Amino acid sequence: MMLQIRNMESYCCIKVVEEEFTRMGIHFTALELGRVEIYEALSAEKLKVIDTALKNVGLEIVSDNRIVLVDKVKEIIHQLVYLSDDQPKQNFSEIISKRVNRNYTYLSSLFSKITGVKIEKYIINRKIERVKDLLVYDKLSLNEIAYLLKYSSVAHLSNQFKKETGLTPAIYKQLGNRGTEKKEEL
Repeated sequence: MMLQIRNMESYCCIKVVEEEFTRMGIHFTALELGRVEIYEALSAEKLKVIDTALKNVGLEIVSDNRIVLVDKVKEIIHQLVYLSDDQPKQNFSEIISKRVNRNYTYLSSLFSKITGVKIEKYIINRKIERVKDLLVYDKLSLNEIAYLLKYSSVAHLSNQFKKETGLTPAIYKQLGNRGTEKKEEL
């Protein structure tokens, strides 16, 4: 039995789901972003218990195929932003459309309707979150980060970063490093 799980967007979420299922004694054969394949069929009551437990940690079982499709688009974006560092520059719309075998215009409209955010804005938000992580936790220069995330230039990255966060990447990095320095002192 395959369960689609909404808001399961990171590897931390996978760990949380794994812990919840183990705690409830539910055996699964596969666990990945947005999905869990369960060994045995579950009763409606057991599914309700699982859904309640997942809702307590900000996740939920999805039965609406439109939401499943939107979650698949989010998963693809996550893979493109976080896991494809060595790939050439990508056209997100083409890749998303190919991977889910749907027209991009339809996907874009559905995504906006379900999430309240356009796909393009969601992609920018994910990329900026990745830039934040790289600025604070890696030793990469802004030029290297721009190249890694396929920005056309450092200026484009810097402008987009400032527009989204209100800070320049340099100031964000300084603030982030101060936060990590304080944690190390404790």
